[in-house]
Amino acid sequence: MKTKKIIFGIAFLLFFSLILVSAFQMRPFGEPVLSEMDDYFIANAQQETGTNNVVTSIVFDYRGFDTLGEATVLFTAICAIIALFRGVSK
Repeated sequence: MKTKKIIFGIAFLLFFSLILVSAFQMRPFGEPVLSEMDDYFIANAQQETGTNNVVTSIVFDYRGFDTLGEATVLFTAICAIIALFRGVSK
């Protein structure tokens, strides 16, 4: 019983220290790191994709297959949950 408390205490300290280090290394709010990719998307998104919204062009045109994969995983998870709950209700 005492070893469980010690292990729990060590795990809690490790987790808390990880959270603390992460909090101190965060950037200030509203000061993102600018990159060349951001400038490229802003300058070329409307010409290359034909959309006025840069975020929409990134999600559906530049990263279309990634978005399709995420939608497939979400659909599969929903189908699995429905299948699980169908058996419970009987």
